[in-house]
Amino acid sequence: MAALFISAAHKSSGKTTISMGLCAALRQRGLNVQPFKKGPDYIDPMWLGAAAGHACHNLDFNTMGMKELKTLYNSFHNTADIAIIEGNKGLYDGLDIEGRNSNAALARLLKVPVILVIDTNGMTRGIAPLILGYQAFDKRVRIVGVILNKVGGRRHEGKLRAVLEHYTDVPVVGAVHEHAELRIDERHLGLIPSNEAAAAARKIAAIGAQVGAQVDMELLLTIARSAPNINQPKIKLPAPKNSHKVRLGVAKDSAFGFYYAGDFDALRQAGAELVFFDTLHDKQLPVVDGLFIGGGFPETHAAALEANVSLRHDIKTAIDKGLPVYAECGGLMYLSRSLAWKDQVYTMVGAVPADTVMHERPQGRGYIRLRETGASPWALRDSERNDVEICAHEFHYSSLENVATDVRYAYDVLRGHGIDGKRDGIIYKNVLGGYAHMRDVAANPWAARFVEFVARCAEGKHTSQMRATG
Repeated sequence: MAALFISAAHKSSGKTTISMGLCAALRQRGLNVQPFKKGPDYIDPMWLGAAAGHACHNLDFNTMGMKELKTLYNSFHNTADIAIIEGNKGLYDGLDIEGRNSNAALARLLKVPVILVIDTNGMTRGIAPLILGYQAFDKRVRIVGVILNKVGGRRHEGKLRAVLEHYTDVPVVGAVHEHAELRIDERHLGLIPSNEAAAAARKIAAIGAQVGAQVDMELLLTIARSAPNINQPKIKLPAPKNSHKVRLGVAKDSAFGFYYAGDFDALRQAGAELVFFDTLHDKQLPVVDGLFIGGGFPETHAAALEANVSLRHDIKTAIDKGLPVYAECGGLMYLSRSLAWKDQVYTMVGAVPADTVMHERPQGRGYIRLRETGASPWALRDSERNDVEICAHEFHYSSLENVATDVRYAYDVLRGHGIDGKRDGIIYKNVLGGYAHMRDVAANPWAARFVEFVARCAEGKHTSQMRATG
């Protein structure tokens, strides 16, 4: 079971570009590539999934236990020729001093060999103590190779290779030189998502060609095949149910694209038929029993969202009639009355009694912990709730202002910011909209609860219609 963990000494070393290029180059060789991303992230997995041709799955200590991490990894890895795991931040970076949620901890747990991507800009002989230090810091981590990135030219590459050969035993797997085709535009949340890049396919192909030509792919595969199998039985993931309980509309376009592949799987398994629609171009809401509007960049598409008056009207009317809706971050912003950004104010759906304002700095960023208040339309029962804490994440530059004083909230915020530093998850009729990004995992199986709620609402609506016509 071939596998590689692509990490780095620090963030912004080019891990995503290299990982994406490796996925594309390996796929071009005819290999079945399964990508993974460590931690909570949407944008990098979009690029990795597009490059590999398979949905990328996240491995996150914050929301998953160790057994669940291993099960998810093994379940998707066992059907692939090779797994590529992209880390986040640096190899040893983590929330605590022990590094229990670091990239190194995940590599050890899954017994995956590590390739370090090193940003070599301005570096020559100093690369040796860096690599030696990373090797010595935790000998349980198998650092089996380096990929030199942002190399300044052949002379620079030669010096780096000579230093590493003289002082270390770590092979240079590749040397990727600075090149315009390796750059992906960035904005405040990092890389622009692949669903928004106009020439994403061309960009992926170009990066794959550059990385594939400058990395020793045979050596890379040899190293990847040295990964031992983890002691976890192969598990066949449950297939979606044949009969659907509900039709669930999902906003999926260049404004809204932040979804976990596993959440889609969980929604389907719970009995939802996913009906994707485009908030920018579809003039009418499809016939659905409920809506899921994830995160994204509504602010950069605010004018187009405002201009699609008929769809906004459809959504507002359906919500006022009781349509169940779950909205996260960008979805919450879209459902608010207005969105203010760069001295412009745009009209949004108007279902959530609040106004959205964009800021220069993040208003909420990182892991968030919540406790249910019991007010959620699909809340846990009182006997189940007790002291259950929901682990999620948030990353938003917007805040809600002029929030109606009589709104109810689904969650108390134990860590993080949410809507006002104390609460998250505004409730309006059958809408729940919050800044927290949930993930369907063993500790928080929200998808099944939401689908059951949508099904109850649909059945109630059907019963009422029968009575009215009977």
